[in-house]
Amino acid sequence: MRQYFRILAISLASIALGASFLNAQSAEETFVSQSVEKDTDNLLTIFKDIHQNPELGFMEVRTAGIIAAQFKELGYDVTEGIGKTGVVGMMKNESGPVVMYRADMDCNSVKETTGLPYASEKIVKLADGSETPVMHACGHDAHVTWMIGVAKFFAENKDLWKGTVIFVGQPAEEPILGAEAMVNDGLYSTYNIPEPDYLFGIHTAPIAVGMVAAATGVRMAGTDQLDVTFHGIGGHGSTPNLSKDPIVMAASAIMQYQAIVSRGIDPKKSAVITVGSVQAGTDNNVIPSSALLKVNLRWFDEKDRKTMIDGITRINEGIAHAYNLPKELYPSIKMKGFSYPLDNSQSLTKLVQQSLNGIVDSKYILKEDILPSVMGSEDFHHLVIHNQKKNYCYIQVGVAEPARFEESYKQGKLPFNAHNGDFEVDLAAIPYGTKVGITAMLAIFNQSEK
Repeated sequence: MRQYFRILAISLASIALGASFLNAQSAEETFVSQSVEKDTDNLLTIFKDIHQNPELGFMEVRTAGIIAAQFKELGYDVTEGIGKTGVVGMMKNESGPVVMYRADMDCNSVKETTGLPYASEKIVKLADGSETPVMHACGHDAHVTWMIGVAKFFAENKDLWKGTVIFVGQPAEEPILGAEAMVNDGLYSTYNIPEPDYLFGIHTAPIAVGMVAAATGVRMAGTDQLDVTFHGIGGHGSTPNLSKDPIVMAASAIMQYQAIVSRGIDPKKSAVITVGSVQAGTDNNVIPSSALLKVNLRWFDEKDRKTMIDGITRINEGIAHAYNLPKELYPSIKMKGFSYPLDNSQSLTKLVQQSLNGIVDSKYILKEDILPSVMGSEDFHHLVIHNQKKNYCYIQVGVAEPARFEESYKQGKLPFNAHNGDFEVDLAAIPYGTKVGITAMLAIFNQSEK
């Protein structure tokens, strides 16, 4: 990943926001910029409010309410409660393509350490009764704000586009569950949202404001989230011979899982097995009756995915057999969030690339020729992946203040990287990302051919 960000850091010393980034703008592009600038104060207010009030997956009641209220005020047909907390705003403007724009709403279980005046101080109680600090450490607050800004422009400038625009506030991207939840709840059937011809979305990137990563082809890995529970027989810590210790079984499994990738998958290919959480027991002298492993897989090839899942199953059963457990106590696996690799449409992404030439210097549009795919994952594309039309484009917009990013990079740090307590979206990225979203969406609507 370090090489990835070295590529992204090119020429940062010469970057000046609003100067070297920008090309000469057309009249339409100037109009977009002026429109966003007029709305910037409002967008910043929305962003800071959402940032201060983060909500975990499927808990985004307040955030969804903000989105719905904004959509209603702008004249959109609004549908709420899809996939529990998902919200959709739709507007038809004569005949033309159906274009969907998606923004995810949920936050992370991370304690914020930025020290910002609008930092999150929220503590959330989980289903198991435990509590966790939460923050927007992945930029979903920016995603929502950008979407609201784009929706406002489209509602107020119908002369610039024709067709049907659909804005989606999606829950639970972090656990990779929200897109499928909306579709399975009847997004296109029960709620009669038309299947889009095109799907577009934007994510934050830990690079300088003014840089945009827009690359064709496979950009992100597929993923699975699964819980493995080792069952045993609890007892006193002084008499392990009278127990069946699930902690020892789980510890053995953790190490054996890594051999699946290192010895079972072609070394020229990429795959990851991560155990992100180990939960077992409470007291020093008590052997518990179960141990839980929260496992995450990353892959690009479905054969490799099968290799990992089958390997985990065999290792679990082998350990159970070695400990002479009865069949009813063999480890169980609960499959949870899942997504396929994200594979950007060639033609749609190239169209977006071309459209952005007017608001950013072409050398700062990072394309497939220099951008490697990453092991990170998304469920964005699962809004359309089961449809007949699967044309989608997902890009990243830089959110780091250029000078701070350059200095941090020189020190070997990356405080703007997602999922850490120092993650920060520079406020200049709010209007900038909104302009990117509007520009790309107008280009998608105004293609000569669908």
